[in-house]
Amino acid sequence: MSKIPRVFISYSHDSLEHKQWVLELSTRLRTNGVDAVLDQWELRPGDDLPKFMEINLAQADRVLMICTDNYVAKANNGTGGVGYEKMIVTSELLSHIDSNKVIPIIRQESTCITPTFLRTKLFINFSNQDQYEFAFDDLIRAIHGAPLFEKPPISKNPFLKTKQNLPNKTIDPHILVMKEIVRGLEKTSREYVDFVSLMSSVEISRILLDHYLDELKEERLIVQNVLGAVKLTPNGRRYAINQNLIS
Repeated sequence: MSKIPRVFISYSHDSLEHKQWVLELSTRLRTNGVDAVLDQWELRPGDDLPKFMEINLAQADRVLMICTDNYVAKANNGTGGVGYEKMIVTSELLSHIDSNKVIPIIRQESTCITPTFLRTKLFINFSNQDQYEFAFDDLIRAIHGAPLFEKPPISKNPFLKTKQNLPNKTIDPHILVMKEIVRGLEKTSREYVDFVSLMSSVEISRILLDHYLDELKEERLIVQNVLGAVKLTPNGRRYAINQNLIS
C-alpha cells in the first residue's frame, strides 16, 4: 500500500467565511486520500501554536499556503505574537523548508500575489469559483504525484504526425467514466445507466462528471435522456471495445 501523503494547511484567520472555506477544502482533501492537518481539528485552548506549526511543517510531505492579501502581508513581514490571528507561518519559518514541498494556493479575487520568497513558484488558482473543480483536480494530482499526462517518448520517426504522437493521459477521465457506464450496462438489461448510480460509482465530483459527460456527448460516444440516464451510441460501443472496457 502506497504512503498516504501528509499535508499541512497554512492560512490566516481573515474571517469566518475564509475559515469555513479552508475547512471545507481540508475536509475534501481527507476524503481524497490526503492526511490534511488543520489547526481547527488539532488545536485546543492552551496548546503551543509555534510548536504545532514547527512539528507539522517538518513532518508534512507538502505544505499548502492559502494566500490572501492578509496572509501574504504577514508572511512578508514575519509578523508573529501571542494573538491567534497573528500566529501564522511566516517567511522566516518557511525559509528553512525545502520550498518544493510548498504549494501556494491563490485565494485572492483581484490579485495572484504569493509571499516574496515564493514568487517564482507555480501556484494553483482557486480565486474563480467557477473553476474550483479544475483547480482541485490539479491540486489533488500534485499531492498524489499523478499528473494528467504522461511524458511521451521521443519518436524515432521525424515524419510522424503530431496528432499521432500526443501524450497519453495517466488516468483518462473519459475512459474512467466510460468504464463505469459499461459496468452499469452489464448489470442490467436496460439500454440506459441511471445517472444517480453512475455518480455513486465514479469517484469524481458531480460538476466534473457533468463536464466529462458533455465531452463524451460531443464526441458522439453517449446520449442522455431527460432524466440524465446515459446510453452508449454505436461509436461508444466501438470505443468501449477498442479500449478493452468490456469485462
